[in-house]
Amino acid sequence: MAALDDKVHAILNIHTKCEILRQLRDININPSSFYSGDLNYDVYFSFYTDQCQKALYDGGRHASVRSHRDILEIARHVKNNVDRISIRDMISLKLSVPKPQNEDELSYGSIDLVARLLTMVAVGRLQYSFTGRGHVAWTASALKNSIYSHFNAPIALHGETVKLEKVFNARNLKRIGGIEIEWTKNLADHLSFDDFDQKVSIFYHASFLECHRQSPLYPPGLIDETIQTLKLLFPGTDTGTRKWFRKLSSRNNLDKKLLRCGRLRAEDRRIENFHFWHDRLIILKQIFDEAEPSTIQQWWCDRRKRVQWYTFWVAALVLALTILFGVIQCVEGALQVYKAFNP
Repeated sequence: MAALDDKVHAILNIHTKCEILRQLRDININPSSFYSGDLNYDVYFSFYTDQCQKALYDGGRHASVRSHRDILEIARHVKNNVDRISIRDMISLKLSVPKPQNEDELSYGSIDLVARLLTMVAVGRLQYSFTGRGHVAWTASALKNSIYSHFNAPIALHGETVKLEKVFNARNLKRIGGIEIEWTKNLADHLSFDDFDQKVSIFYHASFLECHRQSPLYPPGLIDETIQTLKLLFPGTDTGTRKWFRKLSSRNNLDKKLLRCGRLRAEDRRIENFHFWHDRLIILKQIFDEAEPSTIQQWWCDRRKRVQWYTFWVAALVLALTILFGVIQCVEGALQVYKAFNP
């Protein structure tokens, strides 16, 4: 398609999007069904455009790709498990002569960009390209090996006593635990907690995950387990969660597929069912459990400890009535004094 030769910063038409999905992500879709299905592809293309613009900042001096075809050609090598050095050599052959002094930077900048577009994982440390804390170092072998190594870290925390109750969801993280949500486009940041800012990162590209359940670039089970965590945090059957998320999604261009992932059954809510996100779930759940209400709204919403909740509000009611009756008595006393001097 001629449109694939367009500059990466050009506005994407629907035909180009469909062709990119077919070649980059192995998704066969035609323009007539692009918007009619259950998946939100435009959320991904917002990420795609943003990454391309950031990789080609400063006049494209840090990456050699210029067109969508350049990206797709490199992606083909990455998906065929060609090692990083060999891909660099292939790119180098196409660079103009005489070769630029920053030849390696141009080649590796393009390779890292394509790796990010393929996996939605922060590969490399290109300036302005990715925010977040989790980065995957890809230095020599095939990208698949680096992704596997990063996500297959051994479990370090024991969580025999951790229970993932229904109250533990994304909406309650804020309204009960005071934990802010940071929506991330970096899968490596999913469920990571920033202790300083009291924020948890949540990877919200549910449509992307749904399309990559069988992708060989990820360790087996990683994508399915990530979807399970979204079911845990965004139960589609919870009315409060649905209303809350709809307000957020309209302001932040979130993937609405997030609410259509489903919900977890009771037997699926056990912490031992999670391997890749096991430790991060334990940390987040412990922070949530230890959070004490500090505002009136949190006191009202936090009903995890029923006795404490009833005690607080009975005491608050007694205090309010005491103040009210005290004010009434003061007013009555004032009126009596006034009438005594002004019969």
